[in-house]
Amino acid sequence: MLVVMKNDATEEQVRAVIQKIESMGYRGIPMPGAQRTAVCIVGNKGPVNDSMLLTLDGVKETIPVTKPYKLVSRETRPESTVISVGDISIGGGNVIVMAGPCAVESEDQALTIARYVKKYGAQVFRGGAFKPRTSPYSFQGLEEEGLQILDRVRKETGLLIVTEATDHKNIELVERYADIIQIGARNMQNYSLLRRAGQSSKPVLLKRGFAATIDELLMSAEYIMSGGNTRVILCERGIRTFSDTARNTLDLSAIPSIKEASHLPVIVDPSHAAGRREFVIPLSKGAVAVGADGLLVEVHHDPQHALSDGAQSLYPEQFGELMKEIGRLGN
Repeated sequence: MLVVMKNDATEEQVRAVIQKIESMGYRGIPMPGAQRTAVCIVGNKGPVNDSMLLTLDGVKETIPVTKPYKLVSRETRPESTVISVGDISIGGGNVIVMAGPCAVESEDQALTIARYVKKYGAQVFRGGAFKPRTSPYSFQGLEEEGLQILDRVRKETGLLIVTEATDHKNIELVERYADIIQIGARNMQNYSLLRRAGQSSKPVLLKRGFAATIDELLMSAEYIMSGGNTRVILCERGIRTFSDTARNTLDLSAIPSIKEASHLPVIVDPSHAAGRREFVIPLSKGAVAVGADGLLVEVHHDPQHALSDGAQSLYPEQFGELMKEIGRLGN
């Protein structure tokens, strides 16, 4: 249930509503909006008796929330969420581009790519320090050394950093270095990691699982938001289907579907969806055309020798072409 406050409700009145909700055995989470604040009731296993809430000062009305996810639902927050990170806004109408290698391999490699993607207009540098791989014999990442390299990339280029935490043990280390914490497709339903991400002060980029429904993605986001972290960015990265022409099938219909159900921003990872660099630019254009708030793109200056996912990484000049194409779509 959502307790909607009046336009002129004071902070003290909002706190009184939360205290009353807690006295009823539930949790009350404030949801500030452009016009007024609402308080979302979570933890109830059945209908909530709202009679005691409607008598409180500052309360305008109560609205039942029909979705199993409460905090991420557009029923709870009709206006779209805009997440500010550094000097950029994600979800504010501009397309934010995050670009870089799949994995941080060396300082020279990361800085070389970072200079290219900054030159062509990327706002965030992506690069994995921890790499969950299908094979235990594949490159697993440089771990803390990789995070230190990402820190040097930020200091030299000014680019913000997004990188992945792979479990609830290394997320604290990632928090020290990252501006945005990524939770990958393999970990979308790693509930201990989701709960820990809910305690973080950093924005979380949550990728959709290989075979996850949209409702399952939104319920995973609910885990994070119910922990107190409201800065969640959703990412469509392709799902497994019977098609074998690409690594995954990019579900472009997910973008408007998610935006209809949720107020959270949605970005698209065309690189993992495609698995082939020649598909990345057209898939990126399609994502922007259907309303994506940003892109997460892999770029490598020497993809033939990349330690991870070279086949889907754009050359720097191709990334420059992608940025031009995205710019044309915005005109």
